[in-house]
Amino acid sequence: MELKSLLNKEQYEGAITVDGQLLILAGAGSGKTRVLTYRMAHMIEDLAIAPYNILAITFTNKAAKEMKDRVRSLIGDRAESMWISTFHSTCVRILRREIDKIGYKSNFTIYDSSDQKVLVKDCMKLLNINDKDITEQEILSKIGKAKDSMKTAQSFMRENEANFREKKIADVYEMYQKRLKENNALDFDDLIFKAVELFKTNESVLDFYQNKFKYIMVDEYQDTNGAQYELVKLLASKYKNICVVGDDDQCIYQWRGADIQNILDFEKDYPGAKVIKLEQNYRSKGNILDAANVVIVNNANRKSKVLRTEQEPGSKIKVYRAYSDSDEGDFVGKQILDIKDKEDKQFKDFAILYRTNAQSRIFEESLRRKAIPYKIVGGTKFYDRKEIKDILAYLKVLVNPQDDVSLKRIINVPKRSIGDATVLKIQEFANNYELNMWDALSEVRTIPTLTPRNVSNLEVFTTLMEDLMTLSETVEVSVLIQSILKDTEYMKQLEGSKEIEDKSRIENLKELVSDAVDFEKSSEDKSLSAYLEKVSLVQDTDKIEEQEDTIVLMTVHSAKGLEFPVVFMVGMENGIFPGNMSFEKESEMEESRRLCYVGITRAKENLFMTSAEVRRVFGRTVAYAQSDFINEIKPGLKEYVSGNKMTSKNKPNVSKSNSYINPHSLRNNINGGNSFAKEHGTISNISNSDKIERYITNNEATLGRKVEHESFGVGTIVSVQDVENDKKLTVAFDKQGVKNLLLSFAKLKMI
Repeated sequence: MELKSLLNKEQYEGAITVDGQLLILAGAGSGKTRVLTYRMAHMIEDLAIAPYNILAITFTNKAAKEMKDRVRSLIGDRAESMWISTFHSTCVRILRREIDKIGYKSNFTIYDSSDQKVLVKDCMKLLNINDKDITEQEILSKIGKAKDSMKTAQSFMRENEANFREKKIADVYEMYQKRLKENNALDFDDLIFKAVELFKTNESVLDFYQNKFKYIMVDEYQDTNGAQYELVKLLASKYKNICVVGDDDQCIYQWRGADIQNILDFEKDYPGAKVIKLEQNYRSKGNILDAANVVIVNNANRKSKVLRTEQEPGSKIKVYRAYSDSDEGDFVGKQILDIKDKEDKQFKDFAILYRTNAQSRIFEESLRRKAIPYKIVGGTKFYDRKEIKDILAYLKVLVNPQDDVSLKRIINVPKRSIGDATVLKIQEFANNYELNMWDALSEVRTIPTLTPRNVSNLEVFTTLMEDLMTLSETVEVSVLIQSILKDTEYMKQLEGSKEIEDKSRIENLKELVSDAVDFEKSSEDKSLSAYLEKVSLVQDTDKIEEQEDTIVLMTVHSAKGLEFPVVFMVGMENGIFPGNMSFEKESEMEESRRLCYVGITRAKENLFMTSAEVRRVFGRTVAYAQSDFINEIKPGLKEYVSGNKMTSKNKPNVSKSNSYINPHSLRNNINGGNSFAKEHGTISNISNSDKIERYITNNEATLGRKVEHESFGVGTIVSVQDVENDKKLTVAFDKQGVKNLLLSFAKLKMI
């Protein structure tokens, strides 16, 4: 392979360094996937390394598929023998073969977050823990963190014996793990935890996989947690041919257990490691990269690197300070239509990125009003919908009858006169005789607390499930799903309903059948357990269809690894981005700054950063200052825009008498006290001729509107109430405090 002509100097070094330990520090948009794919192709094509001796681990299904497709295009079908998959998929594959060695059956179920909640609630009930004292969410979070750090229930208990609250959580953790095992189930965190446990307790198994995977590559290494780090270290400890690729500046998952020290300390773990920096960016224009560089350089805990590009500087970063959150949403919608029209863009070229999912509503409303098609990544996932989870629960029980959580979900769905009281009696019987629920159902005639009617209904259900189990061994998954819908009368019940949402449920169930058909066409292993595995490991970003012409709304976290010609980073205010916690802890601020860096580097051509002077947060009206991250961008790289004009270094021409006093407004004290404006010269032009002298009308009296009163001065409308034929306004005046005024008498001027 003529790698020299295909790769730049640093990429080439990364691709040909095969033996030993290698750290590739890959900046955003620097072509790391290209390096990894050519590296694998070079190993197989030029060095005659067996494909099955290579393990490549990524963090998303999308990245794994893209990598595999690229390698296949270079070396053909030999790529099929390689393992290119996510951490979780890799571990599931190993556990399906080997989990019997640590006391589980190979047909184990993978519990999602809602299954986990059900099980934790059951444990809390049995341990008499009130959810008002400790919530199941807190318990699950602590259990997840413990597993990420490879802490068993016993070690967690030992650590927290002296702490009453934590000891209660340890009690739940212990019972939760016991119940998982009884149900022959693993939660998501168990997949890696149990693989590590397997390797640590079975030397021959570890030895087999060490010999199998003589060459290991890990993408996005900065996002690994303690358990993932341990897994990689164990597998690589024999041959020590390990290549990790990552960017410490893009470590944005510490809240989810990621440990930035894994990448920062790689050279300590492997003293002979070679380090290669990929700093040539192939994605973004020069100004965007320079903005990213000047923001991230403020972080102390990082490895030095500077992104560079051969592209032109391009447009400056456009900064917009809205009057209110609704004004911000309106501005973004108008800009999208304007840019699409002027620059011949498609809707799919635009992305709106925010800090949290709760921020999407304002932008959704604006896009709907302007008839702009959009989709949200991170909303209710397809597989999380009630009707989908019901049918998946049937499938899970068919594969693993020990799965009590799934069994209890479907035992009376659709309704078949098996109430909660009956289920409780079966559960008590099962607990007393140390049985799982399915085994208890085969003994219903011996449960003294059940009535003959109870027994009859339960036997009808058991017969139905046994028939479906027999069927599941011979038919395809799509046919099985259709049989469940028909035989249980689940579809019939929905078709007989007059509720609009039930019509939508029918469509979703038809889509589930289509999903199964797609799986059968594309998957080598067409078994029911393989289908359930695929569903369990699906991720939000897997479903982003590139051919769909819609704008994408998502969190910056979800956008990692993606790119768009035009990006709007919205809600850029202190208190939102960065969040309040960032001002209390330096490590939190550094993580927020890394998140900002990720957001900036998603943009290829144009980047907007917007904020609002006032917005509604949890029902309260709040005023936040513009984000410090915007202030960190040098004046020469950004320009402040108004709805229809923009300025960069030009000094605004405004008289002192027209100035605002709002401490968070960029329109404050333009000639007087706004030192930021003076220093950076970055405020939109507001001239005397722009000032509107007429009084505001009913339609103009909106939340966030800046107004002027002849006695009270300048203020912001923070509340609007309809009162008969008038409006009652609450106005926060800059100098006179909060006043309640009737619009018809107030004589307010719009500024």
